[in-house]
Amino acid sequence: MQTIICIKWGSKYGHEYVNRLYKSIKKHTNRPTELYCFTDNNTHIDKDIICKPLPKISLPETISFTPWRKMSLWQYPLYDLKGDVLFLDLDLVITGDLDRFFDFKPGFYCVIENWTQKGKNIGNTSCFKFPIGKYKSVFKQFEENPKKYWKKYHIEQIYLSNQIQDQVFWPSEWCKSFKHDLLPRWPLRIWQPAKLPKETSIVAFTGKPDPDDVIRGVWPVKKSQIYKRFYKQLKTPQWVLDNWL
Repeated sequence: MQTIICIKWGSKYGHEYVNRLYKSIKKHTNRPTELYCFTDNNTHIDKDIICKPLPKISLPETISFTPWRKMSLWQYPLYDLKGDVLFLDLDLVITGDLDRFFDFKPGFYCVIENWTQKGKNIGNTSCFKFPIGKYKSVFKQFEENPKKYWKKYHIEQIYLSNQIQDQVFWPSEWCKSFKHDLLPRWPLRIWQPAKLPKETSIVAFTGKPDPDDVIRGVWPVKKSQIYKRFYKQLKTPQWVLDNWL
């Protein structure tokens, strides 16, 4: 059995994100695969998804509902989970085979090389795999003084990349950023939709636009930066419609 995990807290993402993720996982796997969702509210989540309460972690109030909460997944034990597990963010668009992620470098922390920090050995934790228990020290160390590591690293993915010495990056063609890799340069993106590479399985939507924005053909801008609408334009790609709705 292949195990995929996700985490949902607060009101930013509703149950529909979890259910959509599960449907997409089933579409893009050929082996038996289960989804665990760690959440503070399992209302309306598909009954076939295994829901568990958010793992306990001591966080400063300032970062209690930020991606630092993902650090709770590194504790051991983590409920009844064993072996390699694959983590996926809720706002990813899955476009291809997920089985190969489980075949790649078993027993290691595998992660996306962060698109905006190429060559700096920093991962992006939109999609990562790790063996339960192997790296429990990164959780224990962090929980002993979370404020220290938050102040030093600012983002949990930077902390992890600095602490885990045998980190491995996924093949670059497997995971792409919509904004940094696929969106055509201006002015081409006004009339040309983003193209999906054949080997890509995961498309991450960091910041804005998110998948719902892209489906509406909108790139939101702040009222104080209305001038950015001139170049923040895009066309909706068919592959987003096919894999998100």
